[in-house]
Amino acid sequence: MIDNYTSPLSERYPSKEMQYLFSPEKKFRTWRKLWIALAEAERELGLDISEEQILQLKENAENINYETARERERIVRHDVMAHVYAYGQQCPDAKGIIHLGATSCYVGDNTDLIIMTEALRLLRSKLINVVAKMKDFALKNKDLPTLGFTHFQPAQPTSVGKRATLWIHDLLLDLEDLDHTLESMKLLGSKGTTGTQASFLELFDGDYDKVKRLDQLIANKMGYASCYPVTGQTYSRKIDSRVMNVLSGIAQSAHKFSNDMRLLQHLKEIEEPFEKEQIGSSAMAYKRNPMRSERIAALANYVIADAINPAITASTQWFERTLDDSANKRISIPEAFLSVDGILEIYLNIAEGIVVYPKVIRSRLMSELPFMATENIMMQAVKNGGDRQELHERIRVHSMEAGKLVKEEGLPNDLLRRISDDPAFNLTAGQLEALMDPALYIGCASLQTEEFIRDMVDPVLAANKHLLVMKGDVHV
Repeated sequence: MIDNYTSPLSERYPSKEMQYLFSPEKKFRTWRKLWIALAEAERELGLDISEEQILQLKENAENINYETARERERIVRHDVMAHVYAYGQQCPDAKGIIHLGATSCYVGDNTDLIIMTEALRLLRSKLINVVAKMKDFALKNKDLPTLGFTHFQPAQPTSVGKRATLWIHDLLLDLEDLDHTLESMKLLGSKGTTGTQASFLELFDGDYDKVKRLDQLIANKMGYASCYPVTGQTYSRKIDSRVMNVLSGIAQSAHKFSNDMRLLQHLKEIEEPFEKEQIGSSAMAYKRNPMRSERIAALANYVIADAINPAITASTQWFERTLDDSANKRISIPEAFLSVDGILEIYLNIAEGIVVYPKVIRSRLMSELPFMATENIMMQAVKNGGDRQELHERIRVHSMEAGKLVKEEGLPNDLLRRISDDPAFNLTAGQLEALMDPALYIGCASLQTEEFIRDMVDPVLAANKHLLVMKGDVHV
C-alpha cells in the first residue's frame, strides 16, 4: 500500500537519467566533490592542508553515510553542517579543513548550477534527436500536397513536409537559446556570506590575488571556465529565471506541435503511434485518442506556468541574501526539468512513428481545391478569349452556389461541373481536370523544405552526430 504522496514526475514521465540528476545522491556526491575541490585549491594556494587529508576526503567521496547525516540534522537543523559532520566522521584527519572558509551556498548554489548545466546538456541531446527524426519525416513528405489552414479554415495548399519544417524551426530557435544559456553558465565559486570573500581574504592574510585564484581553481576543478564575477551570498536568481525561460520555450514549441497533431488526428490525416494493445477509451473501444500529444500539452502547460516562479523569486530577493527562494527552488526548478524531459521523450516517440494517410489528405484537399483553383481557371479562360471581369463575377456566383450545396445539403463540391457547363469559360472538362493537379498549388513548399533542411538542419545534426543515438519512450 502506498499511503503517502508520490510525484508523477518521479514515476510516470521523465527518464531515469533526468531523475538521477535531481536526486539526493547526485546532490550530496556533488557536495563532496566541491569540498574536495575547495581543499585542493586552498592547499595549492598555500594553506596548511596536507595531501593525506585530501586523499582521505577522496577515499570517502562516494560512500556517503546518510544515516549519520540524518541523525545530525535532527539535532542541528542544518543540512549542510550535518553533512560536513558526517563527512568528518569518515575522514577524522581531514574534518578540520572540510568546508574551510565557506558558507552553505558554496555547496548549495554551486551544486544547483552544476546540476542545471548537466540537465540542460541532457535536454539538448534529446532536442537534437527530435530534430533529426522530424527532418526525416519532412524530407519523406516534402512533395505530398496537403490542405493548408489559416484560422483552421481551408487555405492555400502546402506540403506535409513543409508543415513539419515549421515544427523543426521552432526547435532550432529553442536550441539557439539553450546553447547561449549553456555557454554562459558559470559557478558561484567561494564568495562568502555577503559576496565579499572576507573569510578567504582572512585565510590568505590579505592576499587578494590568491582569493581570486581560489575561485578560478575551483571552477576549473569542477569543469567550468570561470565563476560569476560578483554575487551576494548566492548567485543571482536571474540565472534560474534565464534557464527556466529556455525550458518554457521548449514547452511552447512542443505544445504547438502537439496541438497540430491532435487536430490532424481528428481530421484522420496524420496520427501519432498507436500500439497494438493500447486502449483509447474505457467506454468507446474504437477510439484512437492522441494521448501522447495530449500528455505533451498537459506537461507543457505546467512548465509554461512554472516559469513565473523563478521570475518572482529573482525579483523579490533582498540585498545580499534572503531565504525565501530556497523552498521554491527545490520544487520549481527540478519539476520544470523533469517535465521538459518527459515532453521530449514523448515528442521523440511520436516523431519516430508518425502515421500518414495520403488518401485522406488528398480527398480533403481535392474537396476544397476547386475554390482555390479559381484564379488559375480564370486565367486559362482569359487565354481562351474570355473577359476577366465577367469571368470573375461568374466564378463568384458559381462558388457561392457550390459552397451552399456543400454546407446546406452535404453534397460534393460541384464547382468544376458548373464552370465546364458555362460557355463563358470556354474550357473543356479535360482542361479543367489538368488544372486540378495539387502540385500546381503548393508553391515553393518542396524547395523550401529541401533548402531549410540543407542549410539549417543538416549543419546542426552534423555537428552533433555523436548524440544521435536516442529512442523516445513513453512511461505508462
